[in-house]
Amino acid sequence: MHCDGCGRHSILRKADPEEIRCDRENRALEKDAYRICRDIIADWEMAMRLVKTEYLLDRSKAIFFFTAEKRVDFRELVRVLAKRLQIRIEMRQIGIRDEAKVLGGVGPCGMAFCCSTFLREFAPISVKMAKEQNVILNPTKISGGCGRLLCCLHYEYEQYQEATSGLPKAGKKVKLPEGTGKVRTYNFFAGTVTIDIPGHGPLTMSVDDLREQLK
Repeated sequence: MHCDGCGRHSILRKADPEEIRCDRENRALEKDAYRICRDIIADWEMAMRLVKTEYLLDRSKAIFFFTAEKRVDFRELVRVLAKRLQIRIEMRQIGIRDEAKVLGGVGPCGMAFCCSTFLREFAPISVKMAKEQNVILNPTKISGGCGRLLCCLHYEYEQYQEATSGLPKAGKKVKLPEGTGKVRTYNFFAGTVTIDIPGHGPLTMSVDDLREQLK
């Protein structure tokens, strides 16, 4: 199996004993290469942060993954690393979400990061997705290890959109036989909606009943 360091894998065949031995040796070489590169970056005070080092199985190239706020001129760094490590060098700048994918970790759900286990691509995530799923807008609750909005906010968003299609949003007024009230909240798991009606109090009814009464 080959991995480019950002979660994209391609399985060629089962590794033979020699390849397994080589892979183990590469892990040790990667640690040394990481330390060397990290120390040079610190000594030269370069505006970049090294994330990971990866050797290709055949040791034809070493890839150094890093993050930086701006474009970095690393040509001299590449020359020094190539001379010290005696291998072809590739510097690959990645984003903050890719960094979490490379390093891995545990999310607020207690499970391993989705991006480092099964996600192949990052979908665009917005606060609107959290709002429409009745998620509490607490940054510590809706942010992942990368500091960005949780990728899982995208998983069921389409289903929530379908469930709310044609329905008034929370805070909107609706006219019912019991009176005019405001939609307080939806409970899509129970299939209900709660509406505050002055002089009547909160009224909880099924979403299907609300649809019928709004026709």
